[in-house]
Amino acid sequence: MKADLLFRLESLESLNKIGRSELDWLVKHGKYEIYQPGLIFTKGTTARYLWIILTGKLSLHVDSGAGPKVANTELTSGSVTGVLPYSRLKVIPGDMYADERTELLSISIEHIPEMITKCPLFTTHTVHMMIDRTRIYNTSAMQDEKMISLGRISAGLAHELNNPASVVIRNIKLLRECQIEAANTEHSLLEAGLHKKQFRLIRDFLSEQIEKSTNTSMTSLQKSDIEDTITDWLGKKQIDSMHAAQLAELVINTEDLDKLLNALPVNIFQFALNHIVTAHRINKLTFEIEQSATKIHRLVEAAKEFTSMDSLAERELVDIESGINNTLKILDSKIKTKSAHINIEINKNVPRVYGNGAALNQVWFNLLENALDAIPISGKIRICAGLKTGQIHISFIDNGPGISSEKISRIFDPFYTTKPPGQGIGLGLDLSRRIIRRHKGDIYVRSGEGKTEFCVSLMLNKS
Repeated sequence: MKADLLFRLESLESLNKIGRSELDWLVKHGKYEIYQPGLIFTKGTTARYLWIILTGKLSLHVDSGAGPKVANTELTSGSVTGVLPYSRLKVIPGDMYADERTELLSISIEHIPEMITKCPLFTTHTVHMMIDRTRIYNTSAMQDEKMISLGRISAGLAHELNNPASVVIRNIKLLRECQIEAANTEHSLLEAGLHKKQFRLIRDFLSEQIEKSTNTSMTSLQKSDIEDTITDWLGKKQIDSMHAAQLAELVINTEDLDKLLNALPVNIFQFALNHIVTAHRINKLTFEIEQSATKIHRLVEAAKEFTSMDSLAERELVDIESGINNTLKILDSKIKTKSAHINIEINKNVPRVYGNGAALNQVWFNLLENALDAIPISGKIRICAGLKTGQIHISFIDNGPGISSEKISRIFDPFYTTKPPGQGIGLGLDLSRRIIRRHKGDIYVRSGEGKTEFCVSLMLNKS
């Protein structure tokens, strides 16, 4: 059996440069095992063996918040996995499956210190393999973190876009009804014998009242008082008061009504009021549609600038304040949910920086989202930016509970997170630090009870 295992190890292409003496040591200290297709180890199982796959295929399935996926490269014949030399692996990070009948040679961790001495070529081979797999895994995990962030951004945008879009759809339906009503009221006026001069009088009266209402700010109580006054006036004139609320929105007073009544025959006055109210509703609906469409346009522009969709160059002159403002628009839904108070203090002398706008926006997003998660309802976040010692300093300060000294020492460690499963995989701050360091800057954190500050420092452009 031992001779057969030695022959099979020598036949593996990945181990053909390892000396026979080292392979013989592995056979003498290893154990031959067979696994049938299916789950062989669950997540959290203590890692106690190094495995050399002789035949078959293994896969590790990890759920990092973006759904279960195979977290490593293909582990097939000749692959070495499990506890490798110098590895800090303590438990299996996911569910390990045998995808087909698999034969392997397992070596207990108790033998690994001796193996490092007795099998230097094999040890070097496994170290290189571990480095390659770590790089691949980190790249995949970074992509997962970005996808989770993208999902949160998309959800926030969808929520923000839904409200104005709903207003546009609703108002367009009402606008069609008002257009029909406007045609009917105009027809009624013409049938009642209204001539051009009187029609022009009604049109001018409406324009004046719309302008007056646009430039007048009323409280609900003031509007209610005007409505009551109009209702009383209409009652005394024995005119239907059904439109009193709409007339109050136009800030019409009894003097205006007296003036209009004196200029028009009594039989036309009611039709004139109907026409004025319908025209006012059309004006109000189109104004709301314009406001909602403008909000949609601004959100789309903010999203485009946030991701730098229109930027052809990877690096450009980036406006820090603009990037932060666009990020706040993206996070507006979460800000409203927390009733957060955001205070922005950015000095006017802060210059643009040469860098990747989308990448920097990802940093602002990560820091602001963490701050929003940390603060209580109606909490406060302060954003400051200014020049100091030849650098641009951008601080994000929140009044959350603070970060303990035990956690703060690991806050930038990859895969370290205090959030519930599915809300992050602990790469947001690691990714942010990588981005800032690629921009020749740095990021650090200070925290105490009731206050946490993340500060980003960026180098000034030499030009």
